[in-house]
Amino acid sequence: MDKHVSEPRVVVGVDGSTSSYAALRWAVRYAGLVGGAVDVVAVWELPGLYGWSAPAVDVEVDVDDARQRMRQELTDVLGADAAGSVRTHVVHGNPADVLLRAAEGAEALVVGSRGRGGFARALLGSVSGHVSQHASCPVVIVRSEPS
Repeated sequence: MDKHVSEPRVVVGVDGSTSSYAALRWAVRYAGLVGGAVDVVAVWELPGLYGWSAPAVDVEVDVDDARQRMRQELTDVLGADAAGSVRTHVVHGNPADVLLRAAEGAEALVVGSRGRGGFARALLGSVSGHVSQHASCPVVIVRSEPS
């Protein structure tokens, strides 16, 4: 066995939606089973650049503030110990493209079935659908846990 092989990586996309939190919990459990590390990826993009309209926003995004808010969300969802064991990445770009790049060489890419921008009746979100067709690793799509 090659000693230079690194531990398996599980990449999970988090966008603040309930299904992304379910995906996060799934990814942490799976990583524990395979002895892997979890890379949590949050992607921000500027409204209006990808064909949808939204209120005007401040173009200056405070990435440090976004990382801090993400850390707090992870603690709320996973608890302090588990939240401290994951690696976080806040990245600007198109969510599907960023997740596909982050998942290169990963054991698995885990996403929620529908993100914050999804339509209520959509069965599969646009990001989860895109990454499921184009990822170079297995993709796990996790549905929201029933409330």
